[in-house]
Amino acid sequence: MRITELLDKRSISLTAAPASKSEALDMAVDLMAAGGKIRDKEAYRKEVYLREEESTTGVGGGIAIPHGKCDAVEKPGLAAMVIKDGVDFDSLDGEPVNLIFLIAAPNTKDNIHLDVLSKLSILLMDEQFSENLKKASTPEEFLQIIDEADEEKPDVDEQLAAQTESEPQEKACRILAVTSCPTGIAHTYMAAESLENKARERGISIKVETNGADGVKNHLTEQEIENAECIIVAADKAVETARFAGKPVLRVPVSQALKDPEMLLHRALSGTAPLEPEDESVPGMGCNRKAGRAKDGAAAPQEFGRKLYTDLMNGVSHMIPFITGGGILIALSYFLDRGNAGAEMFGRGTSLAMLVRTIGNTSFNLMYVVLAGFIAMSVGDLPALVAGMAGGMLAIQGTSLAPQAEWVSSGFWGAMIAGFAAGLVVKLLRTAFKRLPSALVHIKTVLLYPVASLAVVGFMMVFLVNAPLGRFNTWIYQLLASMQGGSRVVMAAVLGALMAVDFGGPINKAAYLFGTVALAGGQEEFMAAVMAGGMVPPLGVALAGTLFPERFTTKERHTAMTNYLMGACFITEGVVPFVLRDPLHVIPSCMAGASLAAALSMLFGCAVPAPHGGMFLLPLNPHPFRYLLALLMGSLLTAVTLAALRRKYPPKDEEQPTN
Repeated sequence: MRITELLDKRSISLTAAPASKSEALDMAVDLMAAGGKIRDKEAYRKEVYLREEESTTGVGGGIAIPHGKCDAVEKPGLAAMVIKDGVDFDSLDGEPVNLIFLIAAPNTKDNIHLDVLSKLSILLMDEQFSENLKKASTPEEFLQIIDEADEEKPDVDEQLAAQTESEPQEKACRILAVTSCPTGIAHTYMAAESLENKARERGISIKVETNGADGVKNHLTEQEIENAECIIVAADKAVETARFAGKPVLRVPVSQALKDPEMLLHRALSGTAPLEPEDESVPGMGCNRKAGRAKDGAAAPQEFGRKLYTDLMNGVSHMIPFITGGGILIALSYFLDRGNAGAEMFGRGTSLAMLVRTIGNTSFNLMYVVLAGFIAMSVGDLPALVAGMAGGMLAIQGTSLAPQAEWVSSGFWGAMIAGFAAGLVVKLLRTAFKRLPSALVHIKTVLLYPVASLAVVGFMMVFLVNAPLGRFNTWIYQLLASMQGGSRVVMAAVLGALMAVDFGGPINKAAYLFGTVALAGGQEEFMAAVMAGGMVPPLGVALAGTLFPERFTTKERHTAMTNYLMGACFITEGVVPFVLRDPLHVIPSCMAGASLAAALSMLFGCAVPAPHGGMFLLPLNPHPFRYLLALLMGSLLTAVTLAALRRKYPPKDEEQPTN
């Protein structure tokens, strides 16, 4: 397969003039849709934006390679834009972007397209190739330039094979490297090419292993690892690192290999890289730790804070699917048992309802186990998983010295403490076990770590954590239950506003977690308020685009309409494109509407029995029409406020940025 087979003439623009990064992404997605490669443009657009939130795809040198891999992609494809005047893309080098290649990759087992996309990524590292593309006057010429370069450049697999054949197996490379990005499509191979080119310039022998979407290529051998002076791990996802035990290993994000390969090579040869612990992990669990290690080994406060947040979010991100999946099944049990509404056995009154509820409860009750386990693994790698998950289970059960009938779950806070404690205990054990006889090294991971960490974390939860935090949780639940009238409404208004501050960021997640914790304690009204606060921002923006179209560009009006569906589905992130373009106007407008909707939801006595579902949960709401009224009032306030804050767009000035 050739690169041009993925790039349709309809998906090429040589005269694009976006005013912002978000506008450039939107235009690129529209080009991709014009080529007929995606079945759901908005779902694909969301995936592209989500990838961009992880880290910029502006790789430097005036090039950006955004990409999205999801079920919305019907077949692999490319879209290309040449931006003569450039656009600010938050690139790694801070320079404007003149050339954008958007990649669409399907979720399929057939990965024949991956080598093609990888080759394009490598070609773009050639400055002359990129310059020729920027100067193309027609789409046909653009495609011809790619075709000629494609003819000259071997496939990635062929290139790697040639490297292997040209270098004797016994030849020792001074530096080894592993590159991997979250999607494994572009940055993985571009980072490898960047390191190889810079090493070639400096006369340094190097071998780079790529961990891409289609597997591991150019695998590092045991002998090569043994002979290497240093190993660079430029990765943003888990790669196999246990094999590097005892060797100097430099861990950096994959973007660092693109941004400053010369600095990395210098650091690798300086002799200052830390040694990989002898028992770092089981293969496959070593991951990027830039957040946990400050430069030159200094534990800077900001790095420490970022590391704590990264560890916590690792647990939360794995926990949320258990919450939503289990919660929605619990909600479904009520729907299946509508004949017993109001009865004590509501949701359990029929065999089918009971079965669905049991499955849902199983998933829902695992959320704290998963939270603690993945926090622990983020802190202390795989050996900490056992103690973390066991600590999470003890937190759920509320196990303490009191009689079992008096056990009270320590909930989210107990599970969080268990996760961090397990990770830290394993780190301390590593230090303590460093001087064990070599004959005992192999039993540390499978015996010593699990037993010792389980004992420490288990005793800590039973003796120190569960009892006081259980009482604290009980107090919180009782406080929420005792709130009456104005106090409950005020609390709901605050939660609603917090849902509309960063639209899927840490503040939004904190408010959402409060709602789920309250739901676990039987306070369904707070979950309804939180959900209203998350639904109103996209609904309000969509309503603003309908009622006040003159306040939006043509492209914005089109995007705004899709937010009706996103809002109905409780997908707050639908507002992100508008926030990126106009945060000072969009955020306050959304906060006002979300706060009002949440307050009205509480005032009307609305409740939802699940942590997700949006409009689909209306049949289970005791006051569905009141809830709709709350959403309408909040959305209308957002729409009116946004219209009042934004200027009108003249017909010939539609694509200018908002002031």
